[in-house]
Amino acid sequence: MKNNRFRKLGRIYIPRSWQWRIITIIFFVFCIHIFLFIDSKSHSVSDTFYGIFPYIIPAFLVYLWIGREKSKK
Repeated sequence: MKNNRFRKLGRIYIPRSWQWRIITIIFFVFCIHIFLFIDSKSHSVSDTFYGIFPYIIPAFLVYLWIGREKSKK
């Protein structure tokens, strides 16, 4: 069974199908939303970093894991 839904480009994975492109767009909208929400309530750069870290880093790790698993042949 072919499982090539992502293409590896360096260290990142590019989606090949339109369904995964929509999921990728939703992922980036989620990250931007979290950043803007946390940044509006923080007082410094370190507050922003510590606020977004628990949300964005696990989201990126899950996205990279999905990309790695779905790009295997």
